Amino acid sequence: MNNISGSASSSPSFKYSKVYEKGKPKHGKDDPFSFKHPSMDCSKRAKIFNPFDALKGFDEELSKTEQSITDAYSEDYSDSVDDGL
Repeated sequence: MNNISGSASSSPSFKYSKVYEKGKPKHGKDDPFSFKHPSMDCSKRAKIFNPFDALKGFDEELSKTEQSITDAYSEDYSDSVDDGL
């Protein structure tokens, strides 16, 4: 199993150790990079990570199965309640 924690980056065989040690780049507001790539506001950024339906129809089938189990359970339960239990 690969170890992704800090110990993997400190080993001499870690391919990207120099890049890892540099850390995340920091840009100022007047930096040319920041002008070309402005920060994205949270609402737009959230759309990127919004979940999507990878398995088309899976949610509908899951809902149908859940509904049928719920109906069967409620029918069984209502019969035992009617019997005086």
